[in-house]
Amino acid sequence: MRGETECCVTALGARLRLHFTTALLQDGWVSNVRLTLDGGRIAAVERDVAPLPYDERAGIGLPGIANLHSHAFQRGMAGLTERRGQGEDSFWTWRTLMYRFVDRITPDELEAIAAQAYVEMVEAGFTRVGEFHYLHHDQGGRAYGNIGEMAARIAAAAEQSGIGLTLLPVFYAHGGFGGAAVGAAQARFLNDPDSYDELIAASRRAVAGLDGAVVGIAPHSLRAVTPDELAAILPLAEGGPVHIHIAEQTREVDDCLAWSGARPVEWLLANAPVDRRWCLVHATHMTRAETLGLAHSGAVAGLCPITEANLGDGLFPATIFKGAFGVGSDSNVLISLGEELRLLEYGQRLKRRKRNVMAGRAGSSTGRALFDAALAGGAQALGVSGGLAVGAPADIVSLDPGHPALVARGEDDIIDSFIFAGAHGLISSVWRGGRKLVSDGVHHRRAEIAARYGRTLERLLAS
Repeated sequence: MRGETECCVTALGARLRLHFTTALLQDGWVSNVRLTLDGGRIAAVERDVAPLPYDERAGIGLPGIANLHSHAFQRGMAGLTERRGQGEDSFWTWRTLMYRFVDRITPDELEAIAAQAYVEMVEAGFTRVGEFHYLHHDQGGRAYGNIGEMAARIAAAAEQSGIGLTLLPVFYAHGGFGGAAVGAAQARFLNDPDSYDELIAASRRAVAGLDGAVVGIAPHSLRAVTPDELAAILPLAEGGPVHIHIAEQTREVDDCLAWSGARPVEWLLANAPVDRRWCLVHATHMTRAETLGLAHSGAVAGLCPITEANLGDGLFPATIFKGAFGVGSDSNVLISLGEELRLLEYGQRLKRRKRNVMAGRAGSSTGRALFDAALAGGAQALGVSGGLAVGAPADIVSLDPGHPALVARGEDDIIDSFIFAGAHGLISSVWRGGRKLVSDGVHHRRAEIAARYGRTLERLLAS
């Protein structure tokens, strides 16, 4: 047997073959699928074939999904902001608590927290993350010797977890619309266009050793960047992704109107070259005209339903919007692909008092509509391709067909049950770039990364 195995490995070279009882390919569900992986990509797709002796057998095959919006460090404060304040709590009171937490974080601690968050993402079926990274400097805003120090720690965390990384260094220069002065709590985030140019170059160096890494840019919000600064930094994207927070809260809309006479999405569409490279994160509070304009631009709406619910932001106008969207875990208060998609649909049901709101045409699957949109929109937003097809990255998730939520399910009923009827234990294996990272639902490095995370949180929360 040993000799036969060695012969097979020699014949296949670096190739790996996976056989699924059923898999969701780009053109739909197919039974008995063999995927041949080579160099981190899918080299061949065979349909309706019996497993061979050296195939690795799996159950239900799905493409991995991109998590298009993350602030990894916030995983460390998850659950610690759920006490009522003296007045009404909102995003703005939550932000004050977040600033207190972020002020303590060292480079080592950022790396440990990010690695834990990324392990949880991979276990949840996210195979790539868009890290909206704005913690750049030391305490008090003092510069590190390497302006890309914190970006390098994000890259290290991605390497440890194996997750694909689209790094989005954030440009943050002001504390409010019209170039308002910043507060002391924002000092660790700040750059001017010249130092941001250096940060982008350092970030590209930091991720150079990561397979398939992408670097984009991220003007934080219209609150934090002036029109001239926005125009100055856009060329730094070099054709890559451009992400921006926008219209997340009603106060932001009111302040933008007072500053410019226009609403945030209205202003951005009229004054910036918004196209398919862009991801407008949240875009919660839009008029019908803004919603249609965003869809027409080709940009992706970056939706974070768990965080938006946790912060009390509001509901995205999904029933009007007919453009591209994806999902992200944002504050990482809970990392769950299924829950992000479920809450997106449930929010619309509560708002409209109807069911299967996002399913599209009669008879179609709500879960499949959500999954397909998140797959396409997430890949577009993070500057990569997705799906189980020849030439695509070998980013693959296997579901356990024996899980109680999936027993006797077929085709789109699988996706509906994964999203709406499942909780834990549905995901059995995950491959990213052809590397198997998760077996039996557990990341291969979970124990060591979780132990380091635990020590880090004990230090941080004791200070």
